[in-house]
Amino acid sequence: MSGRFGSKCYGNLRLTVVVLVGLLVLASVIASAESSLKEETKRHDENEEAEDNQETKPSSPKTRSGYRHVWPDMEIGWRIVVGSIIAFLGAACGSVGGVGGGGIFVPMLALIIGFDAKSSTALSKCMITGTAVATVVYNLRQRHPTLDQPVIDYDLALLFQPMLVLGISIGVAFNVIFADWMITVLLIILFLVMSTKAFLRGIETWKKETISKKEAAKRLELNSTGNQVEEFKCEPETVSNTTPKETKEPIKAKFSVLDNIYWKELGILVAVWVLILALQIAKNYTTTCSTLYWTLNILQLPVAGGVSLYEAVSLYKGRRRIASKGDVVTNWRVYQLVLYCACGIMAGVVGGLLGLGGGFILGPLFLELGIPPQVSSATATFAMTFSASMSVIEYYLLKRFPIPYALYFFSVTTIAALVGQHLVNKLIDILGRASIIIFTLSFTIFVSALSLGGVGLVKMIERIQHKEYMGFDNLCSYT
Repeated sequence: MSGRFGSKCYGNLRLTVVVLVGLLVLASVIASAESSLKEETKRHDENEEAEDNQETKPSSPKTRSGYRHVWPDMEIGWRIVVGSIIAFLGAACGSVGGVGGGGIFVPMLALIIGFDAKSSTALSKCMITGTAVATVVYNLRQRHPTLDQPVIDYDLALLFQPMLVLGISIGVAFNVIFADWMITVLLIILFLVMSTKAFLRGIETWKKETISKKEAAKRLELNSTGNQVEEFKCEPETVSNTTPKETKEPIKAKFSVLDNIYWKELGILVAVWVLILALQIAKNYTTTCSTLYWTLNILQLPVAGGVSLYEAVSLYKGRRRIASKGDVVTNWRVYQLVLYCACGIMAGVVGGLLGLGGGFILGPLFLELGIPPQVSSATATFAMTFSASMSVIEYYLLKRFPIPYALYFFSVTTIAALVGQHLVNKLIDILGRASIIIFTLSFTIFVSALSLGGVGLVKMIERIQHKEYMGFDNLCSYT
């Protein structure tokens, strides 16, 4: 057993090394292509605007509001190597925990690669999208750990995903209004609480798994002894009735990826995504605080709220249920459903404030609902895919990130997510402990709290030293 496990780990380690080498080769190809393109662009610009090029670098474009982005040249060096390793590890852990890894990506892009804060947020969305898409594709080939149904819970997604995308719109506006120190304090408190709750839930799950393993081993020993001594007294029905549910193997019937897709629910989620995205794009081309601006904002409420309200009413009346909980009957109360929808909005607000995917809130929340860790991670990532991809499209249209860097780190996180999912599923099969997912979630949130909180504290100290304004900003003055 240990030799087989060691050979598997060695093989997976070699695969990881090959992947990292391939990613560095990909980075060199993209860097060389970008450098040649920049040379041609530079020669063309020198002929037309020589004086402007002496003052402004091509890698630092300027927005309409006068904010100058800092886009470092893509050159192979220690920054790319270290950034790639951190991105790989962050995406692998983020995909397993269902949080995307944005809390690790943003500080890495700002402190190591050298991007400005807004470009780091935009690029992190590209990386989160890569992680989420790869994880969803992988999970579409998986089934529920104990039930004959998909590992993605579409009813949970219908309840939370519309609220998530709505919350991101609010979070983006709050990012302009709130001071950096307010966001930092909120981040540290929220993430430490979520990390602690996830860790405690992991310990509780670990203890339950240990008890189940011991009970299953005892019953297996008793059954084997009973079969040897009194085999003639044991009928098949009696044995099956006394077998504990923990020893039942998940159904391994053959199925296709299409069997794991609920087309009606997926169509509703895609429709919400398209409508909210259209409203967001239209809003970006209006004057801030104009009548049309507020109209487009308000129109998001019936689109997102209508779907979540329909799902909440269906759960309350018993027409629909959270299937991933099995035969457990949940008597939903109105305040519970309102609270969960509010948590979905809060997850989106945090994502909009900090450039994250929202899984930092949804993952621990799903665990508190009694959802199995595999289903919690898969469903949180599924909902996060819509919000992250929406932000990527918006940032692309607004030219908020450099394409070569986006493509490279998208590739890094995509491969890392697939590797992370594969390794963790192998570990769960070998060890029989799904609590690994919960501990990974807790660890990722804790590291994100340290990294994002540390960067925020440094900025706050610098502002205090320079005696800069640290109050609320005016949304209507932002263009």
